[in-house]
Amino acid sequence: MGAAALLTFVLCIVSASAGAVGFTRIVDNEAAGMALGVWYPSDTPVPEQANTPFRQALALDAPVAGTHRPLVVISHGYGGWMGGHADLALALAEAGYVVVAPEHPGNNSNDESAPPARWLVSRPMDITRVLDFMLQSWSDASRIDADRVGVYGFSAGGYTALVAAGGKPDFVKASNYCNEAPDEFICSEGVLDDLDPSVQTGLVGAVAGDRRIGAISIAAPGLAFAFDSEGLQGVSVPVQIWSGELDQRVPDASNAVPLARDLPNGAQLHRVEDAGHFAFMVPCNPRLKEVNPRIWQMVCIDSDGFDRAVFHTELNREIRDFFDRSL
Repeated sequence: MGAAALLTFVLCIVSASAGAVGFTRIVDNEAAGMALGVWYPSDTPVPEQANTPFRQALALDAPVAGTHRPLVVISHGYGGWMGGHADLALALAEAGYVVVAPEHPGNNSNDESAPPARWLVSRPMDITRVLDFMLQSWSDASRIDADRVGVYGFSAGGYTALVAAGGKPDFVKASNYCNEAPDEFICSEGVLDDLDPSVQTGLVGAVAGDRRIGAISIAAPGLAFAFDSEGLQGVSVPVQIWSGELDQRVPDASNAVPLARDLPNGAQLHRVEDAGHFAFMVPCNPRLKEVNPRIWQMVCIDSDGFDRAVFHTELNREIRDFFDRSL
């Protein structure tokens, strides 16, 4: 083989494997305690066609490549699933991260049985359980750098990430706010109606803070109005916030903006023009329009002129860069 042919052969091999991503789904695992999707760097070639429910071509159950890999946990929104931010998971894994997306028990697309009084506490606890599993019990735990751990959370996942990072919401303050602003989506939906505000504040405060978390990125952070400057003192890690200026479920002015102001070390705030609440979820599969038109109408339709796919290219890059800098 001549030098030019050898070089071409080597470049083809590198191109085929560079950025290849493996994936494994963990279910019914006693140590994990919940269903998990895990994306990670792999040297195993991926198929030409998509082979996952996320419309991604991944190396299923392939070996993990490399060591000292940073870890990011993705916390989905209320009633979400592990694939709700699959494009971000893929982008991070291509950049060298191990990414784990749990499905929060009692608060996912297949099971919404947990009342707010339960999931407001259990969701942050889920993050700790996931970290315990990934750093101690997962078969490739030794390949993760336990000193580089981040969390990304969307909507209720934003609340989850804040509490996991040390934020302590005040549900007395939140209930008072709902009395004054009953039209705010969380208030009108009655999320706080059946809570004892003082008791709930204590229960969530008792589980707040996992010192292994080194940075959080949150989008459309639900219940951010429940956090004040005092309750945010425990959040000492870097924080990136994304907020849609057209978000009617988690309004920008009453959530992301005051949150960024009250965090003790400030935050990198991105206010996205023309973005609604669900603009931060992965672009929808067109088949959903026929299969479930109600969900399509609620989740998949953006404002005129807003291109979700184009936006996600920027979103995923900025989140990756944030974790690169912060971890």
